[in-house]
Amino acid sequence: MGILSNTVSICQFKVEGEIPAAAELFSWASEHLAKHGFQPIDQGTAELSVGWVHTGNHQESAFAAPVDFWHDHYLAFSLRQDRRRIPAALLKAYFQVSEHEFLAANPGLRWVPKQKKQDLRDNVRAGLLAKTLPVPTVFDAVWDTRSGLLTFTALGRPAIEAFETHFKKTFPALRLIAVHPYARAGRVVDGPQQAALRTFNKATTESALDLIQSNRWLGEDFLLWLMYRTMNTESEYRLNRPGPAEAGEPFVAYLNDRLVLCSGGENGLQKITVAGPQDRFSEVRTALRSGKAISEAALYFEKREHLWKLTLKGDTFHFASFKTPKVTAEKDNTVDEGSEREALFFERMAVLETGLQLFDSLYALFLTERLGSGWAGELEKITAWLAAE
Repeated sequence: MGILSNTVSICQFKVEGEIPAAAELFSWASEHLAKHGFQPIDQGTAELSVGWVHTGNHQESAFAAPVDFWHDHYLAFSLRQDRRRIPAALLKAYFQVSEHEFLAANPGLRWVPKQKKQDLRDNVRAGLLAKTLPVPTVFDAVWDTRSGLLTFTALGRPAIEAFETHFKKTFPALRLIAVHPYARAGRVVDGPQQAALRTFNKATTESALDLIQSNRWLGEDFLLWLMYRTMNTESEYRLNRPGPAEAGEPFVAYLNDRLVLCSGGENGLQKITVAGPQDRFSEVRTALRSGKAISEAALYFEKREHLWKLTLKGDTFHFASFKTPKVTAEKDNTVDEGSEREALFFERMAVLETGLQLFDSLYALFLTERLGSGWAGELEKITAWLAAE
């Protein structure tokens, strides 16, 4: 699922460090992306190749013209990985054949010498690699140079690590900072709440891993709060964060369909999944009473006639299966194809960023309560509701 798909899984980073002024930004980005562009390995035996390609054409890695990746204040590019994989069972079978052939040609030997065995293994592996086509995977990235936010279309740890590594190699003067629950909280709260957030921070270091693991309470309390409000309020809110939509616009937000609850214990991590439309969240409430916490849930946002849906990972604030209002290219023979693609990109980014604006507005409202003096009273109401039959 690419960035232009109507459903996409995303995580976000804050890009830190100095970048050139607008007049030099294109040539700077073009040079760096092209220098670390993707190199094909179809004709060789290399096991892995990683590099940048055009988001619209995964065969191109030149980045010579603005149309290749430049969209006003956005830079759009994709990470392509081609990898050859040889099944272990296949390698073992061919290696055994090679050993038998060597011993047959050397009847005076009862076994293959250690160094020769390694040579045979290397030769077998090289031969199999030459017969194996690399399998490509591509992940899109959109860098908003105005806000410094970069959106990446993968959630798996290997893909994220590969992206972080190649981005650092490409732009050594810059840093990628994951936008996890604590980092996102720092972006959406203002004034005195910033000091309160630092007070509530349970991490002892500034490492992303520590900030995520030590502040799991942020995602867990947010999802608990939203579940309670889903069942006990009209679920109506107003936009309070900047974005494409107008400030103060009303919207509806609620949980439904799927929730994952977890708890740790002597027997390790225990997890249950509750799926299907929820009436009273009875099964979820029972699990919460037993000490489990909501770690993942399906969130819905409605604004006017439009609907956004996503599965929120509570510990990382990764947005899985993020579905937005549909955006399609208009087929019109009177309009240039390049102009249509450009219009599609901006329309797609608008609906995606509106969804993020809705989420941030909801999260900001939660943090106002969670970091304020009234949270103890709110928690009492939630606890009483959970205990009620």
